Amino acid sequence: MKKHFTFLLMIAAITIGFTACKSKPKDADIKAAVEKALSADPMSAGTTVAVDKGVVTLSGECKDEMCKKHCEEMTAAIKDVKSVVNNCTVAAPPPPPSQEANPVVANEQAIMDALKDQPGLKGMMKDGKIVLSGEIAKAKWQMLKQTLDKLKPAGYDLTGLKIK
Repeated sequence: MKKHFTFLLMIAAITIGFTACKSKPKDADIKAAVEKALSADPMSAGTTVAVDKGVVTLSGECKDEMCKKHCEEMTAAIKDVKSVVNNCTVAAPPPPPSQEANPVVANEQAIMDALKDQPGLKGMMKDGKIVLSGEIAKAKWQMLKQTLDKLKPAGYDLTGLKIK
């Protein structure tokens, strides 16, 4: 009986030994698989990968939330990935263009401001030149021109302007 018990004990030890020696996925292999999948998708460009005991950590910048979620889902679907920590950030949207960024719009506004006290006078910017139309007194024209010269126009088109 003692022989049978020893024999069974040896069989159990060998079985446990073989089961314990079963190859576990290596973090480097998981990282390579995740990087390969992400690099094949243009939406995931710029995403970096770190793996620790099967837990994948993503970082980098995504253009929007949909991109961030897409990277996480792709990673989670890869064999041997236990979980995903998504540390990707979403890029801030670009600010709306300001009037200062567009000199034509800024100059148009400056022309309107300069003409606000001149009823019957109209002005606009065309090809870098200030185009004026209407009627103005000579003394007021000299003051207005000084104000408009500060805008540094390429010139004036005064064909529609009558100076009294």
